[in-house]
Amino acid sequence: MSKEDFSSWGWRIPFLLSILLVSISLYIRLKMKESPIFTSIKSAGTTSAQPLKDAFAKWENGKRVLISLFGATAGQGVVWYTGQFYALFYLQTILKVNVKTASIIVAVALLLAMPFFTVFGAISDKFGRKWLMMAACLLAVLTYIPIYKAMQGAAGNNVVSVKSAKNKTTGAISLTPMTVDSAGAQVPAKEAPSPNVPLLTFLVFVQVIYVCMVYGPIAAYLVEAFPARIRYTSLSLPYHIGNGVFGGLVPLVGVYVCASTQNIYAGLYYPMIVASVTFVIGSLVLKETHGTKIWDEVGGMR
Repeated sequence: MSKEDFSSWGWRIPFLLSILLVSISLYIRLKMKESPIFTSIKSAGTTSAQPLKDAFAKWENGKRVLISLFGATAGQGVVWYTGQFYALFYLQTILKVNVKTASIIVAVALLLAMPFFTVFGAISDKFGRKWLMMAACLLAVLTYIPIYKAMQGAAGNNVVSVKSAKNKTTGAISLTPMTVDSAGAQVPAKEAPSPNVPLLTFLVFVQVIYVCMVYGPIAAYLVEAFPARIRYTSLSLPYHIGNGVFGGLVPLVGVYVCASTQNIYAGLYYPMIVASVTFVIGSLVLKETHGTKIWDEVGGMR
């Protein structure tokens, strides 16, 4: 549809369609049974009467929560948001790749990488979860700058810096990509005329592979890291803070850092720092859990 139609009413269509998705997910959730382990401990009367207190007030479990947050989910969150969201922002806003083309690039990269969530989950079942997740964080730290420099070259419009302006009414920051003209002066960059779409798709695909490496094992790790009686309460905090806070801040921090430094790669510093922290803490203190038999808590498989 036209840009005017999309701005007027088209943007509402995905939200309306989500009513169908929410209805389907609600139906599935209502039909799902509780996990056999929870059913077992509930019938035995061994569930926690004070899950919040048991999960966070006792140091033994509180320590597991903090280790899981800083040694796993914080890094997972920033790697996820960088590969799937910041990459799109970088293409559209900084490299001035056509909005539709950039969306297609990311969509195709996601589609191609999708099976690898299962692949890396299966690998973690066989060989372990910890070092697979740590490898993803380390690869992100070591390769994000080269990947994004390659993306800049593949866009083909020679964006070298950004200038920022603040909206007087809302305070929102907008970025203007800058290139160099024939006289050597910096001027606003035009939309990328002929970006290398296959290369850009591959470069985003590589980033999503990092996401698969850390995201594939994370759910199993979190389940295995906490005892059943307080599992859901305990894993919720590191998972949602790691993704919602650490991961969710990636686009916001990226905009502000790029605006303040005029460096088109500076937005990567935040996810690289968080991924580095996760790699160090996770490597030192995160326990390998893939051999954990969670059924042992209720006397074995039934």
